[in-house]
Amino acid sequence: MNDDFYRIRRLPPYVFAEVNAMKAAARSAGQDIVDLGMGNPDGAPAPHVIEKLVEVARDPNAHGYSASRGIAGLRKAQAGYYARRFGVELDPESEVVVTLGSKEGLANLAQAITAPGDVVLAPNPSYPIHTFGFIIAGAAIRSIPAAPGPDFFRRLEHAVAYTVPKPSVLVMGYPSNPTAYVADLAFYEEVVRFARKHKLWVISDLAYSEIYFGDTPTPSILQVPGARDVAIEFTSMSKTYSMAGWRMGFAVGNRTLIAALTRVKSYLDYGAFTPIQAAAVAAINGPQDIVEANRQLYKRRRDVMVESFGRAGWEIPSPEASMFAWAPIPPALAHLGSMEFSKQLLTHAQVAVAPGVGFGEEGEGYVRLALVENEHRLRQAARNVKRYLQQMGVNVPTLRQRRAV
Repeated sequence: MNDDFYRIRRLPPYVFAEVNAMKAAARSAGQDIVDLGMGNPDGAPAPHVIEKLVEVARDPNAHGYSASRGIAGLRKAQAGYYARRFGVELDPESEVVVTLGSKEGLANLAQAITAPGDVVLAPNPSYPIHTFGFIIAGAAIRSIPAAPGPDFFRRLEHAVAYTVPKPSVLVMGYPSNPTAYVADLAFYEEVVRFARKHKLWVISDLAYSEIYFGDTPTPSILQVPGARDVAIEFTSMSKTYSMAGWRMGFAVGNRTLIAALTRVKSYLDYGAFTPIQAAAVAAINGPQDIVEANRQLYKRRRDVMVESFGRAGWEIPSPEASMFAWAPIPPALAHLGSMEFSKQLLTHAQVAVAPGVGFGEEGEGYVRLALVENEHRLRQAARNVKRYLQQMGVNVPTLRQRRAV
């Protein structure tokens, strides 16, 4: 029997699987692993959100099939969020669809708008669904820089001029996963201009819109005049409201893309459980204390990680946004590569991280650390890392030496 399925052939071995298996084995053996590998929030939603979930779940009429594109109240709530936060007015009937998390939405949009052989422009390194959603759909990926700078547009121009067939879709996400890069409105203005000129669809992943650490809130591409002619944007409630397991996300923007995604979804699912959607309405329309609290929580953890790991001998660039730090492997150990370094950290320091190569070949030489453990555990991880680095013969500077620098 031939099991060489077309789409499975297009998927390489899952890079994270080996590290995940080692992590599971270590925990089974009783080891205390500080897990910074997966971006899985460790908090809970606000009490009023859980109360709404319970209230609606008690209604005997709330347990049937729901609406694939989302209940009307939730689509209106998301439109209200965009109006308040970005000054963008959306039609909840034609410009908003509810997704089962942004990951599902991205994957199903790829199925809806991609034909085998299409070329898609996607950042490298990037969140895997940004590329593999389209690879599964049969597209070819042409890599562009993850950083939103001059090289980004130079490579875009080059890709459009020299790729056959001409690219049809541009994927990006800021604040980015895994690199934590941020983009400003001027960048989005140039992206929209470029996309309109070259007839590109733009997919913007704004899952970390509310996790920013400076004074300037994260912008949306839809704030740019004319963006809705070419762009669709995905957001998620996972990190903003500590609702990762609830699988609540949204796609908003271009009506043609929203209609395509809505139609494909109508064949695949009946939407999220109605009580979950009702609770999501309560989260978006209710008190927003948790949004600011989570922002400050991740900022404190970022500061503790950067400071304590730096004292341990591993300099980690301070991210401006997201719940991740994108860290170069310590120079003395760079020869190990991201996979082997991640394995050694797990084995010798009991710290789990995500190897950078799992996000694309341009991620080699880096690892991603998620801010999902409390400050005490982050300091514990730093102590373990310091011990490991010393065992490897890495010179760990003293506090006096660090201050001298």
